[in-house]
Amino acid sequence: MNPADAADVLRRTLKDPSIAKTVADASVESGLAFRDAESGLHWLTSVYRGHLRVTEDGDLIHVFPNGFTKPWETREALQRAFATVSKALFATGRFVVRAWLLVAMIGYALVFVALIVALTLARSSSDRDDGVGAGGALFGGLLRAIGDAVFWTFHPFSPLAIGYGGDVREHRPSGDQRRTVGRSDAKVPFYEKVNRFVFGPAVPAPDPRAMRARILEEIRVQKGRIGLADVMRVTGLPREEADPLMARLMLDHDGSVEVAEQGGILYRFQALRRTAAEVDSASTSGRAKHGLAVWDTPVVVPPLTGNDGGANVTIALLNGFNLLAGAWVLANGLTLSNVLLLLTTRMPRGAPPMVLPNDGLPVALGLVPLLFSVALFALPLARVVLARRADAAARIENARLAILREVLARAPKKEPVPDEVLRIAYRVATGKSPTSAEITRRVVDLGGDVSVGPEGEVRYRFADLEAEAEALADERAQAVEGEAKVGRIVFASDS
Repeated sequence: MNPADAADVLRRTLKDPSIAKTVADASVESGLAFRDAESGLHWLTSVYRGHLRVTEDGDLIHVFPNGFTKPWETREALQRAFATVSKALFATGRFVVRAWLLVAMIGYALVFVALIVALTLARSSSDRDDGVGAGGALFGGLLRAIGDAVFWTFHPFSPLAIGYGGDVREHRPSGDQRRTVGRSDAKVPFYEKVNRFVFGPAVPAPDPRAMRARILEEIRVQKGRIGLADVMRVTGLPREEADPLMARLMLDHDGSVEVAEQGGILYRFQALRRTAAEVDSASTSGRAKHGLAVWDTPVVVPPLTGNDGGANVTIALLNGFNLLAGAWVLANGLTLSNVLLLLTTRMPRGAPPMVLPNDGLPVALGLVPLLFSVALFALPLARVVLARRADAAARIENARLAILREVLARAPKKEPVPDEVLRIAYRVATGKSPTSAEITRRVVDLGGDVSVGPEGEVRYRFADLEAEAEALADERAQAVEGEAKVGRIVFASDS
């Protein structure tokens, strides 16, 4: 019977799924054959995040803490919805910053410079009476030049369009250029530096299949025999997440779970060993001892901007100028009509300054650049606060991985783990001493028990991990290299 069909029968027939079940319990209650009840239980374990237990007699027990319900779905759905909305908002924000870079930042800066120059020249040209005057002509010319610069900078067919590494039609890097993005700051266009300044550097989304690929690679490295400790070592997952994941992998990759005489649980994937490559038993055994561990690549927080100091200072000064200029326009009531009035009115020499009429709020030259500049400063400041929280969370996660490293290094040798060793690992990762509750929580998560040493020191033993390591060592020692070899080729289309 198909495992999914067997699981559907078990869902309908098991009386109380919150009670632990053996394969025999499931077979009796459902009427399924033993093999179908076993495959159905493994399917349910993967879907409903169940757990496996082993008795002292070697019986395998399936536990479903939440029964056949998924209370985490609502929480995870809300998290996905929040992530989707956040991603959309950030994408919109990035587009706005990119599209309005020259208009809102450089454009406004040039407008303000042109306005100051034009007003200065308008006052010095009082002896002219040519309509708009030299200041007005200069102001209009500068506005025309700014408009042309913006148009030809963003026009997709413009020979002057900003691009990556000489690509003038699109802002997407090619294959070789993608590998250099972020490494050569000189090749990053200025609008992208502003984008980084406001929103931070772009972080590639994680590959959802990367974790599974690491586990499958570890299965091959470990001769097709693997335990939860190996899964935790290469992925960093806690036990409660590694259990259902392995149940799913068994269904997808023709695996099986066994209980060794020592009481340890091990997973066997002989079919995954088959390879067309030559297998060297000596190199394979060496790799099995030195597989890649998750703590070899600690969790790091992305840089705040990813720009060099000069770019950040330039952007901050430019944006600060716009902010001050916008405030100055607001304070003096320089609406567009008032600016035109100043540029077109000829004042006699020595006359007092013109009193401008109250013509409303200066929106175009005052409110918009002021609010835009404030936002460009506020968003990075908010990210500083979030970055501190992210850094604290990364330190906690690295501390958890450091504790996991110490435990997994000693469990195969059946060595007790001193409490002080775990405290040192936590302190090195976070920079502060852990509380007893923090250490206890990490030990309990890994299934540890407290023991007292000969000198009264606190130590921890991890019986499940020790039994698992012993069982895996025996299994791998008995594994034959013939499992990894394919048969003799009897036909080939290329010959």
